[in-house]
Amino acid sequence: MQRTLAIIKPDAVRQKHVGEILKRLESVGFKIIGIKMVHLNREEAASFYAVHKERPFFSSLVQFMSSGPIVPVALEGENVIERLRTLMGATDPGKADAGTIRKDLATNVEQNAIHGSDSEASAKTELPFFFGNPDLIS
Repeated sequence: MQRTLAIIKPDAVRQKHVGEILKRLESVGFKIIGIKMVHLNREEAASFYAVHKERPFFSSLVQFMSSGPIVPVALEGENVIERLRTLMGATDPGKADAGTIRKDLATNVEQNAIHGSDSEASAKTELPFFFGNPDLIS
């Protein structure tokens, strides 16, 4: 079984899409093994997205991700990373496939409802940012 991290972003929390996103995650067979609601401060958001530090969108990403509560979700399942990426859709909701979370629920390329680890290496770094081993129930 593979594990990954999804984050329901501030825009989706504000728009009351948390339940819909969780329903979609479970409906495709992902097992939720950890969940919480947190409000990152700017330093925490910058630390989480440090991999993008040199990118032009870094500052606005940090500001957005610290603008309100988020819902980190630890998921487990067969090939869960690739399957989550497919379910999320393209980063730009305008280019996302019909029926994906971002096509249906996202506002724009930055306020795109959900984050998901893009590889096993990322998942192994991102999951512990929000969840310790005692927090995960497999």
